[in-house]
Parts: sequence; C-alpha cells; structure tokens
Amino acid sequence: MPVPPNAPVIRSDAPGSFARSVFHERHPKLVQQVLHALPYGPAQRAAVERLLLESTAGVLEPLGEDAPDSAQWLKWGGDLWGRPWGEAPFLWAESYFYRRLLDAVGYFRPGAWQGIDPFAPFKNAELAGPAVDDEIAALNDLDGLPEARRAQALLSSALWGNRADLSFQLTAEADGQTASDLLADDSTTLWTQLERARGGRICVVADNAGRELLPDLVLIDHLLTCGLATQVVLHVKPQPYYVSDATTTDVLASVERLRTAEVGGRLWRAMTDGALVVRTHPFFCAPLPFHDMPADLRTEFTGAAMTILKGDLNYRRLVGDRLHPPTTPFADVTDHFPTPVTALRTLKSDVIVGLDAETTTRLDTSETAWRTNGHHAVIQVAAPQ
Repeated sequence: MPVPPNAPVIRSDAPGSFARSVFHERHPKLVQQVLHALPYGPAQRAAVERLLLESTAGVLEPLGEDAPDSAQWLKWGGDLWGRPWGEAPFLWAESYFYRRLLDAVGYFRPGAWQGIDPFAPFKNAELAGPAVDDEIAALNDLDGLPEARRAQALLSSALWGNRADLSFQLTAEADGQTASDLLADDSTTLWTQLERARGGRICVVADNAGRELLPDLVLIDHLLTCGLATQVVLHVKPQPYYVSDATTTDVLASVERLRTAEVGGRLWRAMTDGALVVRTHPFFCAPLPFHDMPADLRTEFTGAAMTILKGDLNYRRLVGDRLHPPTTPFADVTDHFPTPVTALRTLKSDVIVGLDAETTTRLDTSETAWRTNGHHAVIQVAAPQ
C-alpha cells in the first residue's frame, strides 16, 4: 500500500482538536505549575505570561538576535513568522513553545537562572517517590525468571513507562496488558532481529526522565548482560524539553537512583568502560521529523543493529506528524531511517500507523479519544526480513 502523499499535517487551529487543547488547556496549566515550582522573579514571570498569551492569541515572533540559536530557528521558521501559532504544524509550534519557555525563564541568558531546568522539580519528585523504591526492590526477582519471560517483562515495562511498573510486570500474567491495550505487537520480530545481530551496537532514543527512564535503563542493562548488544548508545535531549524529556543530568540521576540494586552498579560500570554511551545532538530539540535529520546525526545511527525509539514524540517525529490512515504500513513511513527501527510508544497524540482495519474500526466506534488517552500502546518494528 503506497503512503498517501497528501496526509494532512496536524495543526492546532482546528476547533475541538487534541492539538488545540494542548495550547489552550495543557499549556496554561503547565505554565502555572512551572511558576509555582520555582521562585522566578517578576521579569521571568511576566515573560512566561507573555509567551502564553502570544501562543494562544498572537502570532509567531522569532527569538531575539542575541539568542544562541537565533539563526537556526529563523531558518527553521521560514515563512511562519508573523502568522498565527495555530497555522504552524503542531510539531513545529509545540517544539517552539518549549524553546521560548526556556528563553522566558532565562535558561540561556547570563544570570542566576542560566542552566536551571524549569522542570527539575517535577522530575526530582517523581524519581524520589516511594513507588520507585518498590520498583527497585522488584529488580531482585529478575534473576529468578526464565530469560524469555524476563526480557518480555522488561520490554513491557519500558513500553508502558509509569503506567505499569516493574513490580506489576513481574507478577502479572505473561501477556501483561490486555490485547485491546496493545494495538500492535511486533515484540517477537524485535527479539528475532536482535538475536540475528547479536553482539552489535543498539541505539536507544530516550523519551521521559524520572520514573519512565528507569525501566529503559534496566532494559539496556538486559541487552548488555545477555550479550544481545556489546554497546548501547543512549540518545537524550541536549536541554530541558517537553516538560520531562530526559537529559544527561537525568540519566545520571536515574543511574544513581538504581545503585541500590545490582543493576545500578552494572550500568555505572557500563558507562565507565564504554559499553553504555550517552550522546546528544541539537536536532533532538528541533521542530522537525527524523526524515530531516542532519548528516552527522544520521552517521551516528548508521551501522546500528537496531534503533529503539521511546515514546509519543519520537513516534511523531519518526512517522511524520500527519493524519495518516491508521492502516498505513509502519515500514512504509519509516524507510527513511538509517537503521532497523523499533517504536515503543504509548498513544498520547493523534498520529498512528500500522494498524489493521478491524482494530481501527473497533476503536473508532467504541472510544472517541483512543488515540490520545494513553490507554493504548504499540510495539512496531521495521527491519529487513
């Protein structure tokens, strides 16, 4: 089935759409949480409020000329400047909102707030929560599981993030979530591909920090300790982004949190001997799909046995933030990626591909918000047969 060349780009100016609700409902709440979490002064607070007003009722204004990435954003914006925010592609506008939020709180500017993550209070609170203690304690039971069951439990835990923690996965039935929750399951293909390329390099593109990064790290430890990979390269954001997206600082905090279990010690040693490498690139905070990744980043991925992309935003960037027909084959919209690729994604936005017609019809007639409510997930793989 050919990919429709004119699948509509998602924008936030459609009344009643999920994208519009992000700007008019989610962002106002987020702004208040940010201003409540840290004691920003009058200048920062006023700049944040101006951004909120501009993004909901104004037009797109470029960064100031003194911003370190002003020229890059001018290029990315093209002819969008001066147009209403809702006329920009949703992916572009949402990314720009977070870049402007950092600007408003002084993240890039000389002064007391330079380099201070505005989302750190949320990340730290989640990582320090008692639920994490239970999950780390559950790691002690991993060695007693058969390898196939252990691998599937870790994969499922990484997929669902903080919806289903390790302690749940280790005590649940083998299939974890119900069949109606997991809309596409290519996990068998994933393990087959990894076994076929045993001992190679695997790339993981992280999603959220805090409690969701922990099972990602435990899965990485499994890939290394069982020999499926000799090296894992973990790609993270170069700066705070989308509230909870993982940075290098967040990786270090998570590894330190895990050091009360044996897995934490193994991860620490893996980092020191080069088996686990953390990398970042400015493009991970770009408002563009992975189809447009620059040559140097493409080179970093090239040669990997598999790239595992975590989360909803990475999925949008992988397949394109468009209203594809849900039955569009996953492989057809990911053939631009330089390696075999796996998407572990809980649905939290409108984009979806790779479903069969029966599943799509069932969901469309039974759940109006099935694409965005986080109740469903996919494990999708595109790899040579």
